[in-house]
Amino acid sequence: MENPEAPKGRPTYRSHLIPRTRDGWIATVTFLVVFALAMPPFTHTVWDRLYPTILGMPFFYSVLLFLYLALIGVLIWAYRRGV
Repeated sequence: MENPEAPKGRPTYRSHLIPRTRDGWIATVTFLVVFALAMPPFTHTVWDRLYPTILGMPFFYSVLLFLYLALIGVLIWAYRRGV
């Protein structure tokens, strides 16, 4: 991708760490938010409960399972979109 401000004949390079598309931004922000919910302090303050149980699993493990599946889902969505 050419930068209009760059001198002619010289290629400019953009960082691969910064998303370039709208879908890339959505995937990155969603992944970071869901990942933050699976880390302390949320796990120690908000999700740290044994009761109620969901399908026989303690609440803590049910929430973590849901969050990890959501992380995998975001990665699959980004892969299918070609981000």
